[in-house]
Amino acid sequence: MTENPTPQSVWDEMRRGNARFVSGEPRHPRQDVDRRNELAAGQRPTAALFGCSDSRLAAEIIFDEGLGDLFVVRNAGQVISDSVIGSLEYAVAVLEVPLIVVLGHDACGAVNAAIESTRLDAPALPALIWRQIAPIVPAARRVIRGSLVDGMPSAPVDAEAVGREHLRDTVATLLHSSELISNAVAEGRLGIVGANYRLAEGTAVPSISLGVTSDA
Repeated sequence: MTENPTPQSVWDEMRRGNARFVSGEPRHPRQDVDRRNELAAGQRPTAALFGCSDSRLAAEIIFDEGLGDLFVVRNAGQVISDSVIGSLEYAVAVLEVPLIVVLGHDACGAVNAAIESTRLDAPALPALIWRQIAPIVPAARRVIRGSLVDGMPSAPVDAEAVGREHLRDTVATLLHSSELISNAVAEGRLGIVGANYRLAEGTAVPSISLGVTSDA
């Protein structure tokens, strides 16, 4: 990585790392004793990643990165909160990362719970779990409304479509909620990529890009 990485160069490197992971040829870079000792004095990650807490989304493994490369923030369903925004603002303002990656995935338990909660006979969830998935429910309702035929569901709810809608909502909410982050994007200092991780393939597929060319 260059001394002053750009949003594009960071994303290109992450895409190459993901390709190595998918092909089964990861390099496991910057994971040795020397790197560990180097980082004891401080960190300078090249990207922040906000993703779901799902155990199958280990960010450094997926993108074949090393110690100190990614500033990672995670919660169930990658739901925006004050703590998430504060953490990402810290990454941008203090650590000066040039890229934020928002990572969703297929077969997401939080997304499925949000879909299930829209049923009239849905059981009540514990309060804190409900609070966590509630921001995903609007995406679920939009997908459900879009699939109605003569006011009736035409097929089971497409969970992947809900996940994509929620990913768009997440990025939009982040920009709306953080003037610091939206200004950095507007000034070209920061790029944002929204991607969905395919569990079986291992591929991080970008669907939203601000300040970068996502298919580079």
